[in-house]
Amino acid sequence: MNARLPHQLTASEIVQAIAAGKTTAVAVAESCLGHITEREPQLGAWHYLDPELVLAQARALDQRGSIGPLQGVPVGIKDIIDTADMPTEYGTPIHQGRRPGIDAACVALTRRAGGLIMGKTVTTEFANFFPGKTRNPFDPQRTPGGSSSGSAAAVGAGMVPLGVGTQTTASTIRPAAFCGCVGYRPTWGDLRCAGVMEASGSLDTLGLIARSIEDVALYRDVLLGVAPEALPADSAAPRIGFCRSHIWDQCEADTQRQIEACAAKLAGAGAKVSDVTLPGEFTRIEDAHRWISSFEFARNRAWEIDHHWEMISERLRSNRIRDGLDCRYETYRDARDFLERQRLVLDDLMADYDVLLTPSVAGEAPIGLHSTGNASFCAIWTSTHVPAVTLPLFKGPNGLPVGVQLIGKRNNDRRLFAAARWVQRAWD
Repeated sequence: MNARLPHQLTASEIVQAIAAGKTTAVAVAESCLGHITEREPQLGAWHYLDPELVLAQARALDQRGSIGPLQGVPVGIKDIIDTADMPTEYGTPIHQGRRPGIDAACVALTRRAGGLIMGKTVTTEFANFFPGKTRNPFDPQRTPGGSSSGSAAAVGAGMVPLGVGTQTTASTIRPAAFCGCVGYRPTWGDLRCAGVMEASGSLDTLGLIARSIEDVALYRDVLLGVAPEALPADSAAPRIGFCRSHIWDQCEADTQRQIEACAAKLAGAGAKVSDVTLPGEFTRIEDAHRWISSFEFARNRAWEIDHHWEMISERLRSNRIRDGLDCRYETYRDARDFLERQRLVLDDLMADYDVLLTPSVAGEAPIGLHSTGNASFCAIWTSTHVPAVTLPLFKGPNGLPVGVQLIGKRNNDRRLFAAARWVQRAWD
């Protein structure tokens, strides 16, 4: 194990070590629990954590007699995802004590593969604006991002090697970037969301947060219910479109400089890099996203609105819910039609590229816990249903992580992973 403690290993390394008899699920769980005890009081990544339940799961895994593709790997699960043996409370006191009774599909598939459900990680209220208690693992005065704040912080702090979140706008890519992790949002519709609180079904996906792109690829196969397939040992230098987009001026100057330097370095390493300009219509995508997400969210939360209006935060009531209630069906329908047209435009634009290179976030995580940061750098890609990966390549002026985002073609997620690994190696 290269003299590292079990909680410091990647998911793939844990599986290999257990298969080789070098460690056990119990030893990994104990190491993670010890590190959580050390970091959690300052970080606040966990909404629910029962050490005895964790160790009972680990003992059962060690006794099971077979090695699954996620054998003994601890996983943090966002608290909008149902778990049969733990509460799922959606980040709101309205659902305090809610026990769903069955696992969400992603949780059941994780357990089937030998994964160890460590506990429930903090989410923003209903996976929306209002932050939870979690702080950034690199600076507790800063946001971890959201809404998958606890999952990203737990992975970034070394508490677990894998975290599951969701993304409706920027809820996986942004916190992964702020917390120094690899984050992945899949092609829309690929990974099953049964048992996951729906925010906006037209946009929602699961999101995976890990320490390596290899772990993301492994976990995706597990959640697809297919035999895991390793990424090719080598892949050709990718064709990269450098996409500043129309919101480039929202990036901090240091982020702009570092991404431009990254594009130049990748070109020097053999990638074919060229500038990409998005069509002018793409400036309207964020507005279309707003109407779709708000319209659907307000209807998905009809029961809470009717019965517990006063327990919903003022920020959520006056933004997402008010937008959704005020939005006419015709506006919503037009926005959906518009986005479907832009998805086809993007499909055509990407014909000459393997991936696009673009910012994940404006810069380092902002100071303060009242906001989860600018979501605009993900809204285009979430809305167009393409897969995205953020890699922790940079540090900002204060030494905090800043991710760079790679965008793949729809239904070409494995090609995105191969390109991401090539980029990581070329950068290192």
